[in-house]
Amino acid sequence: MNVPVSRRSVLRGAVLLGTAGAVAPTLLDGPAASAATTGQAATTGRAATTGRAATTGRAAATGRVDQPVIANCATWGARPPSSPVSVVGSRPNKIIVHHTAFPNSTDYSLAHAYANSREIQDLHMDGNGWLDSGQHFTNSRGGQLTEGRHGSLYALLHGETMVQGAHCVGQNSQAIGIENDGIYVDVQPPRALWDSLVVFCAFTCQQYGIPASQIYGHKDFASTQCPGLLHDRLPELRTAVAAYQG
Repeated sequence: MNVPVSRRSVLRGAVLLGTAGAVAPTLLDGPAASAATTGQAATTGRAATTGRAATTGRAAATGRVDQPVIANCATWGARPPSSPVSVVGSRPNKIIVHHTAFPNSTDYSLAHAYANSREIQDLHMDGNGWLDSGQHFTNSRGGQLTEGRHGSLYALLHGETMVQGAHCVGQNSQAIGIENDGIYVDVQPPRALWDSLVVFCAFTCQQYGIPASQIYGHKDFASTQCPGLLHDRLPELRTAVAAYQG
């Protein structure tokens, strides 16, 4: 993946080659819904398995990782999928880390994170003809997490199924894909993004029973620069996730 000239042209180019393409977590409420196939995943503001408010993202005394804030598709204003998403009736076995290859914005606001999610979805649907965003989740440079493909959050909170993605050829029905906004070929991500990535991976590993050792980068499965220097830090990420889980 080459260094981008613009947000729009680079993501489109990266996606066509197979690239899909959060601060201290507190929960955001979104409109509730009942089924993954509708894409209306509900974020209720409470931990999925215990019913406790999950406002810190820290590992609980029981050793469980609290649910971080993940804004669902309705919250950030997603378009509906052009056709129903496919639900895989088994758990994913790995996480794949991506970067969007967008220029590194200095706007770390929640509003920008939501706008970024909408732009990704527009490019994936209008530029690539996909039914929805290709990735399951997105992590902003400000550390805000959003649901990507409809139904991904519902599946994550229940921990038994996954939505088929479009983020990595050959891995879309077995790997959770998370896009990290920005391009990290020669610069490191902001601390807020890194910290959010650790919490997200720890929670996702917990929900699906994925070992921290099974966190990979896009370039492990394709000829791409994605996720840039984040790939060099995968050993650090795996160690941090394992430590976070306690």
